[in-house]
Amino acid sequence: MTIQVLGSGCMTCKTLFENTKQAVAELSLDAEVEYITDIQKIIEMGYLKTPILTVNGNAVLVGGLPSVEEVKELLEGTE
Repeated sequence: MTIQVLGSGCMTCKTLFENTKQAVAELSLDAEVEYITDIQKIIEMGYLKTPILTVNGNAVLVGGLPSVEEVKELLEGTE
């Protein structure tokens, strides 16, 4: 499973990254969470609003800041 957090590096994006890492650990998923802050790359991927959470290349969240529990629900639906 490939999980990415895309964002500008702001506090909301950083918090989503931390929440996602915690959710992955609590679910014991075999996945590494990548944090991408390269705005040009994010735009090239077709996103204009951050933060974005992707699983296997598909956006499961665009904008907003879900709790660890909400991230777990998003991840569980993509296994």
